[in-house]
Amino acid sequence: MRYLVRSALRPFRPVWRAFALLLSLAALAALALPAAGIAVFGNGPDTASARTAPSDPEGATERLQAAVPGEPVRAVRLIAPGARIRPNERAFYGRIVARETVDLSFEVSGEMTSFPVTEGETIARGQTLASLDLDPFLRDVERRELLLEQAERSLARAQALVARNASTRVQAEDAETERNLADVELREAREALDDAVIRAPFDGLVATRLTANFTYVDPGEPVVRLHDMSEVRVEIDVPERLFTRIGDRSTLRFQALLPGHSQPVPLRLVEFHAQTAAVGQTYLVSLALPPLDIPGLIPGVSVTVIASTGGVEPTAIVPSSAVIVAADRSPQVMLFQALDGTLGIVEPAAVSVTTSTGTELIVEGLPPGAEVVAAGAHLLRPGQTVRRYTGLEVDD
Repeated sequence: MRYLVRSALRPFRPVWRAFALLLSLAALAALALPAAGIAVFGNGPDTASARTAPSDPEGATERLQAAVPGEPVRAVRLIAPGARIRPNERAFYGRIVARETVDLSFEVSGEMTSFPVTEGETIARGQTLASLDLDPFLRDVERRELLLEQAERSLARAQALVARNASTRVQAEDAETERNLADVELREAREALDDAVIRAPFDGLVATRLTANFTYVDPGEPVVRLHDMSEVRVEIDVPERLFTRIGDRSTLRFQALLPGHSQPVPLRLVEFHAQTAAVGQTYLVSLALPPLDIPGLIPGVSVTVIASTGGVEPTAIVPSSAVIVAADRSPQVMLFQALDGTLGIVEPAAVSVTTSTGTELIVEGLPPGAEVVAAGAHLLRPGQTVRRYTGLEVDD
């Protein structure tokens, strides 16, 4: 069978050999033509590069470059920042504080058996806040009273013997010294009994119970924290650069915006720390509120304090859209320089920027009478010709 197949295919062997030879020649030609600089497709040696860089027979690029000076003149809205005047005032975040906050403690040791006050309770001066077990102190007072009575009898007997020349005066003087010592010990025992009770030194507010009841406490261990609310105060942190700019402090005026109170409340400057805080370089200023019957005005409540010098100052205020950022991250504005009628050119000007609201920026460094592009300044280039926007115009 295999012999029959070979015999049938033998006449086609020359055709297969010729076809394989043609394929080999075509492959060699495909590899050799590009190396000789002949393009496989196209009409010239650089047809492919010609397609990637089309020719400009009409000079369209030159006409586009020549048309830039004649581009449409943009209309810009201008503002005059130097024309605004505002009160010379600053707003500060403040918090309500007590006139004084103290941690009260016992001057003697013992077991605390009475702690009747609760946190947040208003107490009166002299009210009992806590007490120790008084039995040991009462017994000590009784013992000292008996010792004093005994010393007084010994002194009386010694003085009688001296009067009858039956004893020396030195013995009478020693008896008197013993009586005096017994009297001192009795006073100390009574003071210890009084120190076993903590009483409010002023009208105030119980802030925190620092020790649990029925515990043994040592002398000086804090038991209860008390706020003196006889004068409510407000504390604010004033930055160093503002504090050093204040000249005569008597010209300062402070007002507080209290929660639940519709009208500003005047404040009185009480004191300030004569050194800056470790963090933030700020001075702590204390202000006093007038007597007010406002419920919930307790230490920790947030308030807004407005500080002013009573005058006004010219201020250049621009919207945030008027300020752009230069390549070196510095703030700039676009100044308008008038040329003819409503036309002019714009040039960048470096400024320093501060803000108290976040929406309006206070800029410094502008020349007098300057006009600033209010919006779209980032779309303009230095020296570009613009026209002043005077409103919408409709052509007939």
